[in-house]
Amino acid sequence: MKRIIQQLFKNSRSSDNGIFFTEIEKILGFKPLKIEIYEKAFIHRSINKLDENGNAISYERLEFLGDAMLSSVIAAHLFNKVPTGDEGYLTKMRSKIVSREHLNELGRDLNLIQFIKSKVPSNHFGENIHGNIFEALIGAIYLDRGYLFCEKFIQKRVLIPYVDIPKLEGKVISYKSLLIEWCQKEKKSFHYDVYEDNGIGGERLYGVKLSIDNKTVAKSRATSKKKAEEIASKRAYFAFQEKIDGK
Repeated sequence: MKRIIQQLFKNSRSSDNGIFFTEIEKILGFKPLKIEIYEKAFIHRSINKLDENGNAISYERLEFLGDAMLSSVIAAHLFNKVPTGDEGYLTKMRSKIVSREHLNELGRDLNLIQFIKSKVPSNHFGENIHGNIFEALIGAIYLDRGYLFCEKFIQKRVLIPYVDIPKLEGKVISYKSLLIEWCQKEKKSFHYDVYEDNGIGGERLYGVKLSIDNKTVAKSRATSKKKAEEIASKRAYFAFQEKIDGK
């Protein structure tokens, strides 16, 4: 009986691996050589899984590698596509392409979260999980197939469908940075007053009052200080848009 149960478990696991292989192959556009590398790209730290040397396994190390590969490929693409762009321009454009918002969109569009293994319910993940595992997938591609396959995947999944340089030139990646730059240029004082502002259901929230020249111009509330500051900055930007854009 014990042997039968073990065999059933083995067959079930093989079936799961086969489904995973097929789905990943569809996303990649080529056959993985070492499927176990791609499996690591979707293991959340809550699983507490260790390798044979006792090292923790999670997608985070692959995310680090994928982030570097993505940045490298995007930098080379911009360098070749925009020969007139100086260092500042190229850096700003790369930041727009690899922004957290954009990476999250890429991960969502590929529905990568369906593969994640975690003890944490998926609805408890933050929005950035989508971008994190997208970068981890790129890291896995590099380890499995090398730079050229990595570059082709990024071309296919990022550059061709999503990157329109003229549109990106006008895209704002940080309203807070834009607003601070304008205030400094116009010699205006500014201050972000951040405070805890918990929701009705006990959810931990942060409130922000943004003041320019000692006058409150925008308020916001969000789940993190950074988000709340960005929302307030965006509201202030649209309130002063004509002045900021010089219209």
